[in-house]
Amino acid sequence: MTRSTRPKLGGVIHAYQKYDPRHFPSPTQPPPDLVSGAFEHLLMYGDLRELTEEELARAVRIDPSQLAGLGPSLEALMALLRERKRKILETYETATVQREARSRYDEAARPLDPPRRLRERFRRAVHQEQLYELERLWYATGDDRHPFARGLLRVIRHLGDLYQVDELAAKYEFIGRRSMTVEQALEIKEELEKIDELLRQLEEAAKTGQIAVIDLDAMREFTEPGDWERLRQLQELAQDLLREWAERQGLERDGKGFRLTPRAYRLFQGKLLERIFSELEASRTGRHTGPVVGEGSVELEATKPYEFGDSLAQLDLTQSMLNALVRQGPGLPVRMRSDDLVVHRTRNTPKCATVVVMDLSGSTRYDGIYIHVKRMALALQGLILQEYPGDFLRFVEMATFARVVPPGEIATLLPKPVTIFDPVVRLKIDMSREEANPLLVPPHFTNIQHGLEQARRLLAAQDSPNRQIILITDGLPTAHFEHPWLYMLYPPDPLTEEATLREGRLCHRDGITINIFLLPSWSQSEEDVRFAYRLAESTRGRVFFTAGKDLDRYVVWDYVKRKREILS
Repeated sequence: MTRSTRPKLGGVIHAYQKYDPRHFPSPTQPPPDLVSGAFEHLLMYGDLRELTEEELARAVRIDPSQLAGLGPSLEALMALLRERKRKILETYETATVQREARSRYDEAARPLDPPRRLRERFRRAVHQEQLYELERLWYATGDDRHPFARGLLRVIRHLGDLYQVDELAAKYEFIGRRSMTVEQALEIKEELEKIDELLRQLEEAAKTGQIAVIDLDAMREFTEPGDWERLRQLQELAQDLLREWAERQGLERDGKGFRLTPRAYRLFQGKLLERIFSELEASRTGRHTGPVVGEGSVELEATKPYEFGDSLAQLDLTQSMLNALVRQGPGLPVRMRSDDLVVHRTRNTPKCATVVVMDLSGSTRYDGIYIHVKRMALALQGLILQEYPGDFLRFVEMATFARVVPPGEIATLLPKPVTIFDPVVRLKIDMSREEANPLLVPPHFTNIQHGLEQARRLLAAQDSPNRQIILITDGLPTAHFEHPWLYMLYPPDPLTEEATLREGRLCHRDGITINIFLLPSWSQSEEDVRFAYRLAESTRGRVFFTAGKDLDRYVVWDYVKRKREILS
């Protein structure tokens, strides 16, 4: 039955919502967070391609009150759709159409005479109502002009209709009395599914303000022209606001979409730190250090009597003159003595040097571990840039090989693809040979030893006594270097563990502490934990156990706590 001849059930409920200019978003109102949604997409997929307006709109959650009163009520539209759905379910019944669909299927299959070699397969497929097996029979015929092949197409079509009619009856609870044909049932099924999808979109838009998720073309079928036009204008207004907010938050627009700028990076890092420290406030532990006195470069308001060796650069001249006048009394000249002098107390701000070794081997792809590792790195970089700009911080990506990565590449890093699936791997490659190409080496192994070596070389050039390596991994090492030879051994081998512990002892010799954040993994065992303790204790470091989603909070908080201990 065509759309024009189908009976109108319930008509259209007119949705009216008056315009209230008080609900228009104020220019001074803080915009919604666009940056976090874009960055979460980047952390997960490592893709720096431009984001389209639709992708950005779906990633952003907007306060629905900011768009209230600017178009038809979403609640009224949902009520309209629910009423339409109720009328359909109260009008029709499905028992008759199910019998009709099955009768058409049986009548199409009964007269067919399959070739002898396909007769048993055809009988079984028809009896079991196996659509896939009927399709295979059509290909097995070998001649699409054969009468059996042409008849088989009709059987397949009617069986497909039977599937959809049965699905309609199972999915929706019809309580009416009017029967319907198979063609009507298919149309009604399509309409009900369209209503369900629109209801889902409207409910999502009501919660998140994501007007862009509403399918206007589908919505047009169920609304009055005036309401549909206002909804379209509301969607355009939301997109205009989205573009304005995006530009204010560092998402730069070009001809194709939006791209992330350095300002967006800083905003995202600031939001990470805000979330981290807001969660720490509940523990009643302060992030700021108290005044630590001693020879240093930061001058405090408090003063003390001058002592031999104190720098005159911190002399409190005003208080020293007052002391001399109080002692001497009025009159000129004012003669000052050493016991009149007072100097400002100072606080030392020692420098920390940190290298973060990030495990991005093949196992970190499970449960999205690599996303939490990258989020931690961005949060730690944001902390140091804002609070400790004099500190040294570098990042090392670790898998089969380790390499230093600039902060701008962290968000785009992805775990290495697994290329060997054998249960036991014993590989050895001489990397000093000219034909040895790192690009041809399996990239997904865990070479902690090489990561620590790269970090140790970076820290060797730093004159600070406060040097540490933050190692983030999910288990035992499976690769190491012995001079030019690269060993890749799985399951983990004692030879690799010893080479890694040897590199840890070299770090300890150079005054470098190794703190390990051990992430949970499906393959983690007690041996992984023991090895992490042995490696950390060899440098007087510590081992932290944390779920991946809390990694950024633990690493940043540990860094702040370590700074407090150094200052004290």
